[in-house]
Amino acid sequence: MSEERRKFSHESSEQRKRALIEATLSLVAVQGVRGATVRGIAERAGVTQGLIRHYFSSKEDLIAAAYEHHMTYMTDLTFAEKTSVQSSAQDRLAALVHASLTPPVVEPRSIALWAGFLNKVQQDPQIKTIHEQTYTAFRDRLECLIQIALEEAGRPASANRLRYLATACNAVIDGLWLEGGALPDAFKPCELPGIGLESVGAIIGIELEQKVEQP
Repeated sequence: MSEERRKFSHESSEQRKRALIEATLSLVAVQGVRGATVRGIAERAGVTQGLIRHYFSSKEDLIAAAYEHHMTYMTDLTFAEKTSVQSSAQDRLAALVHASLTPPVVEPRSIALWAGFLNKVQQDPQIKTIHEQTYTAFRDRLECLIQIALEEAGRPASANRLRYLATACNAVIDGLWLEGGALPDAFKPCELPGIGLESVGAIIGIELEQKVEQP
């Protein structure tokens, strides 16, 4: 038995599934969804193909689990910095924008995964549902933070207006994230978050300051 398989056999069920998901994401990032074959995933994880089928009924289920894991991870990673800021909602919103547009959220592998899964969003109902759920979850959390920031500024907004603002801000963040990950050397340090903060601030009508120290 190889060292990889020996290690895999001593892990818990959740750890094994996580390892298979990570192996899947590694292949999707390089070869796309079509290139992530069951054989390739098994080789990357150091297990047999039969063991993959023990945890996932089909390759499609494994791909869906990998996509959901990646999208949830990206959302949690983005909001992690925001939760550590113990100050105003305005500062927490600024921290969220900054985290969305700096490493480890902005990096080439994430863009490769986004591109690898994108075609499946329109072709696979399961992937499309996951995409809708994760997008809505991120936008709703962003909307909540915008709502609190506007209320703190004495400018409460209606539910329809808040959704409009959150959608617009999310679009700006997504666009800058995409460019930053695809062209990591095209921007100066802190340029992307600076643009994001100014743009999001302009959309909601609140000036957002970049609290992170400039290099």
